[in-house]
Amino acid sequence: METQVNNSFTFVDLFAGVGGFAVSMTLFGGTHVDAAEIDKDAAKVYEKNFNFPAHKDVTTIANEHEVSVDSHTVLLGGFPCQPFSKSGAQKGMEETRGTLFGNIMDLVRAKKPTVVFLENVRNLNGPRHSHEWEVIIRQLRAAGYRVSDKPALMSPHLLPPSLGGKPQSRVRLFITATYNPDDSGENNERPLPVSGLKDFESYFKDFRWNLERDLPLEGAITGYEMSAIDETTLAIWQDFLARFLNQSGGAKLPGFPLWSDFWQLAAPLDFDRLPDWKRNFVEKNRRFYASNQNWIDAWRADNPRFELLPNSRRKFEWQAGDLVTLDQCAVQFRPSGVRVKRLTHLPALVAITQTSVLPKYGRRITPLEAARLQGFPDFFDFGGQGDQATYKQMGNSVNIGVVSYVFAKHVERDSDVLSKTREGRKLIAAVANYKGNPDAYYASSDSMESLMKSCRNTTT
Repeated sequence: METQVNNSFTFVDLFAGVGGFAVSMTLFGGTHVDAAEIDKDAAKVYEKNFNFPAHKDVTTIANEHEVSVDSHTVLLGGFPCQPFSKSGAQKGMEETRGTLFGNIMDLVRAKKPTVVFLENVRNLNGPRHSHEWEVIIRQLRAAGYRVSDKPALMSPHLLPPSLGGKPQSRVRLFITATYNPDDSGENNERPLPVSGLKDFESYFKDFRWNLERDLPLEGAITGYEMSAIDETTLAIWQDFLARFLNQSGGAKLPGFPLWSDFWQLAAPLDFDRLPDWKRNFVEKNRRFYASNQNWIDAWRADNPRFELLPNSRRKFEWQAGDLVTLDQCAVQFRPSGVRVKRLTHLPALVAITQTSVLPKYGRRITPLEAARLQGFPDFFDFGGQGDQATYKQMGNSVNIGVVSYVFAKHVERDSDVLSKTREGRKLIAAVANYKGNPDAYYASSDSMESLMKSCRNTTT
C-alpha cells in the first residue's frame, strides 16, 4: 500500500530562484523547512509551484546576531560570489562578515546541517578568486565539514540523457560538504570532488546531442519570430559565408572571432597599446582581410546596411565547423559577437538579450524550451508572467539533472560519515530510492503538486 514516508529529509533553499534545487530535492523525497529569494517575480513562481513561501532576504534570516531558520538536513544555495578581504587571512569567520557567504556560514554554524550543497560559476575556483575559494573551504572545515580541496564541475551536455542530461553547455561549480563531528581529525581529509567534466567522456565519444530530437524543439511557433535586425544580421552573414565558401573552395571559416572593424591593411593607431590577447586577434583579422580583400570589399559594397549594425553584430564567431548555411545552426547574439554553433547543444542560458535564435525556424527559443534546457518539467507553472522574466529566471537557475547527479554522487562518496547519524541514513536511503533521471518522474506526473506527492510516498 502507499504510505507517507516517515524518514523524509528536510532542506533549506537559499537564493532559491524559481526552485531548481527544490525540484531536485523533491525527486529525492525531501521536504521544505525554509526558502529565501529576494526577487519578487522569482519568489512568486516558487510559491506557486511549491505552495511554500520564499520571498525572504537571506541576510535577515541568517546573520551574526540571529538565525531564524529551523534545523534541517540539507542546506542548498546558489550564492553570489562576493570578494572577501585579502588582508583577512588570519581573521577566521570575520573575513566573510558582510558577504552573503558569511550569512551562509552563520546558518551553518548555528544549525549544522548534515550536508551543505552550494553552486556557483566555474571561475570561483579560478586564479582571480583563489583567495575566496580558500576562505570558503577553510571555513567549512573549521565548522566541522568534510569537503574537497577541489570543486565538482559538471555541465548538462556532459551528462547522459538517461541521467537527466540536456543539450546545453553550462559548466557549473559545486561545493559539497558533509558534517563530521568526529574529533579524530577526519575533517582534515582531502577527498576527491564528487564529479568532474570527464565522468562520461567515453559515453560522449559515441553520442552526439541533437537539439531537435533531444530537447526537443517545438517546431514553428508564432510569437517568437526573429526581429528585423536579427533577420538583417543573419542575411548579411549568410551572404558572407556563401562568398567565403565559393572563394575558398569549401574550406572552413577561421575559428578565431572575425572582427570586421579591423579588416584593414594598416594597423590601428593604438595597436601597440592593446593587451596581448586583443593584439593577437587584431593581427589575425588583418591577415584574413589581406588574403580575401577583393571579395570582402565587394560583399561590403553589396550590403550597405552592414555598417549600420551595432558593433557586436559586426563580429562573427563561427563554431559550426564544415557546415555551409546558418539554417543548420543555432545563433546567439552576444556582446562579443554573433556566435554560430551546430544544432547539437546550445550555449549557456543567460539574459533575454542573448536568447538563442534558430534560423531554420525563424524564431528564438521559447520559454518552454529554455525551461527544458534546465531540466524543468513541462508542467512547471510560470504563472502567466512575461517571457522576459522567465528567460531571466532560467538563465539564473541550476540545471535539475546536474544538481541531482552531483547530490547523489556526494551522498555515495560520504556514505561512511552519513551512516553514523539518523539524518545521514535518510539521505543514503533517499539516494538509493532515486530513479536516476528527473524525466522518469515527470512522465508519470502532470503538475508539481502530483510530483511532490508521488515523490513523498513509498511502497511498504
